[in-house]
Amino acid sequence: MRDHSKRYLVLLTAVLLLIGTLLGCTARTGTSGVNNQQTGAAIQFTDDDGREIALDAPCKRIISLYSAHTENLFTLGAGDSLIGVHDTSIYPPETQKIPVYDYMDDPETIIAAEPDLVLIRPFITRKVPQFVQAIEKASIPIVSLYPEKFDDFDEYIHKLALLTDTEDVAAEQLARFDKNINAIATLTRNITPKQNIFFEATEVNLRTVTDKSMAAHAIAFAGGINIAAGAKPIEGGSSIASFGAERILALAEQIDVYVSQRGAMNAGGNLHSILIRPGYDTIKAVQDGRVYVINEKIISSPTFRFYKGVRELARYLYPNVMDDISAYQNDEAADKRDLANIMVRQLHIPIYVISSSKYYQTDTKGHIYGMFNDVTWLDDDFDYIETAAMGGYIPYVEVDDQQFFEPDTLVTREMLGRAVFVLGSFTSQKQKTVINDLEQCYKANMVQILVDEGVFSLNDGRFEPQRTVTCNEIVDALNKLGERE
Repeated sequence: MRDHSKRYLVLLTAVLLLIGTLLGCTARTGTSGVNNQQTGAAIQFTDDDGREIALDAPCKRIISLYSAHTENLFTLGAGDSLIGVHDTSIYPPETQKIPVYDYMDDPETIIAAEPDLVLIRPFITRKVPQFVQAIEKASIPIVSLYPEKFDDFDEYIHKLALLTDTEDVAAEQLARFDKNINAIATLTRNITPKQNIFFEATEVNLRTVTDKSMAAHAIAFAGGINIAAGAKPIEGGSSIASFGAERILALAEQIDVYVSQRGAMNAGGNLHSILIRPGYDTIKAVQDGRVYVINEKIISSPTFRFYKGVRELARYLYPNVMDDISAYQNDEAADKRDLANIMVRQLHIPIYVISSSKYYQTDTKGHIYGMFNDVTWLDDDFDYIETAAMGGYIPYVEVDDQQFFEPDTLVTREMLGRAVFVLGSFTSQKQKTVINDLEQCYKANMVQILVDEGVFSLNDGRFEPQRTVTCNEIVDALNKLGERE
């Protein structure tokens, strides 16, 4: 009887292993201390909690409990493998179609979803160890990853790629990532004099960042000098460093640019709240109007969007170099894509990035970030177009609850006039210029004011609202707007 039972158990074990292999991502081991070289597993590495990961095949049903993992999986082309995300996952917009899970909830909700992988980071293990243990006890593979330093980013991406069978895409994306950063560094490398920057990591105790942090590397790539270089971490392994108001004010005359990150790590206030802090009126950056806020998602989060954070810092430090518009100074007909690019660059408008995890859960009037059907987050001009649209500067079309930017649509004089009017501060003039075709203008009062203010000229007394404008005409109109301020 006992021998029959053994044979049955052996057969049952073999069947279960076969089923596991067919289902995809299956843990051959999930415990620490396993010698991967002896398992013969297709996917083998050590995660950042010390687990020896050994999986038979790439994963197809992933729950990601960290927004950076989610974002990077989409960039690697593995977004379709996600069956669950954390509610802080708000980029790319496609994340909003995926069910939400939370490591603060009952782990049974995740177990019931039957994922073949749960992606976490060490912070989660430290915060809710019982949650992690429950997932492991249910024999669901769990992998913890987080690159503590910028230099760890490539290895981190490589591990995500191994888990999702996207190594080729990862190599391409990392090459593009490096190319984008190097292009910025090349532009700023030989600029003199170099600009000193203070980077505020948290408003609480006015902390900054350590030399090995993502933000510190961004400063270096952007061609800036970190005036708080060498600041000591608040604890071992942390990217946040102590500094304080006293040391900041001691360096007041040397700080050319002051940047405060905003997000989960530093809810903080707005630019005004920074400017009115005691003693801050002595800081050179405050006196020169060079205080900026940057979204931590693009400067401190380990994602491919980091290069955009580098670009923004470089724009703050060296606006005339980074926002060069010479490529647009021509007499070719301008489309809405051109208008967005020229506007954001010429006026040095910071790119718009959402940070609140509640953004998509709130009733939003007007354009919804990232929801254009014809300009996705993969578009090279996405940031410029979204910034212009979110500011209400350029009109868009809405059809059956779908939004279209129509980037190839040519820009008319009245469309340009609307952008200038929204950007500026205009009031009606007592003396009215006679405009012979004013009745043809959709926004007649707006056109009247712009002509009276001298921003737009007339052609034989006509405004010509539907005439297509050139890129040079956009540049000239924005220059006139700047002259008024």
